[in-house]
This record gives sequence, structure tokens and C-alpha cells, in this order.
Amino acid sequence: MDTSAIRTEGLSKRYGRILALDALNLTVPAGSVFGFLGPNGAGKSTTIRLLLGMARPTAGSARIFDTDSRNVRVAHQSLAYVPADVALWPGLTGAETLELLGRTGPGFDHEYRDELVERFALDLSKPGRTYSTGNRQKVALVAAFATRAPLLVLDEPTSGLDPLMEREFQRTVGQARERGQTVFLSSHQLAEVEAVCDRVAILRAGRLVEIADVADLRRLHRSQVEVTFAGTAPRLAGVPGVETVEVVGPARLRFTLTGPPAPALRALANADVTALEVHEPTLEEIFLDYYNEVSR
Repeated sequence: MDTSAIRTEGLSKRYGRILALDALNLTVPAGSVFGFLGPNGAGKSTTIRLLLGMARPTAGSARIFDTDSRNVRVAHQSLAYVPADVALWPGLTGAETLELLGRTGPGFDHEYRDELVERFALDLSKPGRTYSTGNRQKVALVAAFATRAPLLVLDEPTSGLDPLMEREFQRTVGQARERGQTVFLSSHQLAEVEAVCDRVAILRAGRLVEIADVADLRRLHRSQVEVTFAGTAPRLAGVPGVETVEVVGPARLRFTLTGPPAPALRALANADVTALEVHEPTLEEIFLDYYNEVSR
């Protein structure tokens, strides 16, 4: 039995001579929070348009749960979508907008909606034309989360939110995960993705560069280690995984570590180490590493 919320096979899209998406094979497990990373122009929005049935693939296929994404009427019964640039009906108040969206969505929890309105400090009495970018974003987020849809597709969902509201968003994503919902989060806000996602995919120029758990991505990349010692310096030459050893102060060394730490730890155990600091790479550092490697 297929337990994926999203599955693409060879999904490709051309716009004339431009290959916007190149044979994307992607599986998003149901119940996970999945980050879809890449800068503008990487193919993230094209992928979402194909998933939502807003564009037809040039080749390949995409499925939402067990439904072909091109069957929009059926596929959209299982999802809620928040676009990067939210547009509201200018003459409707926030309350009227949420009421309308609640009637057209796959299901609507009015009590949870009211809770989210309070948490996101949203004034529902104003017409849509008066809302700032951030408040339009809040209306769309409240509507999406209140549907309790099995799949939430969020495209740059916090672009207009202040840091306090970003934290509230992260809390709400966590609650969706606890309820078994799937969250597909397309973003270039790497810190945000790192905070909420179980697994990430990195897209570059329309092609999938990597897909892995956030923790596994960190382990695959270089960590920076600083060692303070007494007496003789640790002998690190030739130790597997140890690179770029440099002296950074009296009785202090810095080196980069790739892969399993056991060989380095054994080498350090033979010295009189008085302090040890390990800096794991952030998702942003990993992301930039991938781009630098591919560009070489």
C-alpha cells in the first residue's frame, strides 16, 4: 500500500526552450513535514503548479495520495494551498473570506480557526483591500490549517510575517504533524525549514540535487572542531575524515571533520585535551556547499 502523500515520477516541464523541471522523482511520506529548497528560478513553483494541476507536465506524472494531480477536482479534496503571493477578495472582510473558504475547502474546523485567528493576532473586521502582505498571508494560513486537510502545500508561507508570527507558524506546523497531516513546505528560508522539517529536498536549476533527513544531511557534511590541549598537540595527520588542520591560538587547533567521528576521537584521546567544541553545519551552509560543488 502506497503511504506517500506526494509522488512524482520523471516529472518534467518545458516552457519553449527552457527546461523548468527535469525528470523529478520525489516521494513525500504521509504525515511528514517536508522541505522543498531552492532559490528563485530553481523550479519550486513549477513543481507546485504541476502538483496542483495548474499546469500540465511535459513528461512524467504526479500523484496526490492515490490521485493523478491532473484530476484536479478529486486531488484538491485532500489538500489546502497557500501561495507565495496571497490575493484576497478586496471587498470581503477577513471574516467573510474565511467563511467562504471554509465552505469550499475539504473540511473546516471553526473552533480551531478561531484559535488561530487569536494566535496570529488577525483583525477579521477589515476588508481585504486594506490588509498588508503579512495579514493577507495570515488569512491564507488560518484558512489552510483550519481545513484539517490531509496535505498542506505551502509556498513561501512566511514571507510577510514578523519573527513572532514565524514562531507561531512553526508551532502550528508542529501541531499539524501531531495530527498526522502532511506539510509540503517550499521555501528559501533555510532556518525555517531546519526548524520544522523532518526531511528536505534541494532543487537546483530544475534538477533534484539531494534528498535526505535534516539530521542525515548534517552528518554528510563537514563539521568544524576546535580543540584546546595541554602539552603535545594531538596527532591528526592522516586521520580519516580530518581535513584542514590549523593552529588558531596557543595550544588550540581547528579542523574540519567529515563522516564518522570515531577515528578523530581516538586520535584526540591520545592527547591531553582540555576543551572540545564542535560546530555542526546549518542547513544554509549545507545548501551553499551543494551549490558550490555543482558549480565547480
